[in-house]
Amino acid sequence: MKIAVLGGTGRIGSQVVKKLKAAGHEAVPHSLSTGVDVITGQGLEEAVAGVDVVVNLTNSPTFDDSSPAFFRTSMDNLLAAARKGGVGHIVILSIVGVDKVPDLDYYRAKVLQEDILKAGPIPYSIVRATQFMDFMDSVLAWTTEGDTVHLPTTPIQPIAAQDVSDTVAEVAAGTPLNGTLDVAGPDVFPLDELGRITLNARPDGRTVVTDDTAGMFAAVQGDVLTAKGDARIAPTHYTDYLA
Repeated sequence: MKIAVLGGTGRIGSQVVKKLKAAGHEAVPHSLSTGVDVITGQGLEEAVAGVDVVVNLTNSPTFDDSSPAFFRTSMDNLLAAARKGGVGHIVILSIVGVDKVPDLDYYRAKVLQEDILKAGPIPYSIVRATQFMDFMDSVLAWTTEGDTVHLPTTPIQPIAAQDVSDTVAEVAAGTPLNGTLDVAGPDVFPLDELGRITLNARPDGRTVVTDDTAGMFAAVQGDVLTAKGDARIAPTHYTDYLA
């Protein structure tokens, strides 16, 4: 199977390409560094022409109110190029519970990306993952004041990037879902507790205080960012990731 991976040189994309190649597929990574721009359309038609599947892992460079424009333009360009190129399946990566957090610009933008794909003419699959374990350092940095990190008690179900890439590669090589598959880590933590676990494993002098008004996750109501129903539970525990 011939598969184009847009955003194929990034954290998830590079692993997806590696896994698809190991499974015997012809997987080609594309990104700005390889001359493919999903916003201007440069190189996009050539990248997807004649491929069986496109995995779109490109992401907005910002999390603010400019992110919807990125996803609208990139998806419109991709769908046009994919239809012209005869693509039979498009896969995107989204976020578990993304449609339940309307107060966050970036989450609304990801919902827009999903909706554009669903309304398009090409069979699709949406993989929604919970928060990446790799992002905890950034989450801590966002709300650090001096030696103190302010974090809310928002329930988080962190997942390893490796487990996300496994699922994306599997879905890309399969039959289009024309729907959504949720994948999550095996454990749920309040975000403030997760911050303490992280800093205890990697001491740097900071301490965590509980603050339900702090950071982007303060906008999250209840446990909407955790897996429900028939979600797939990945094997890697956060303690294993830290180790």
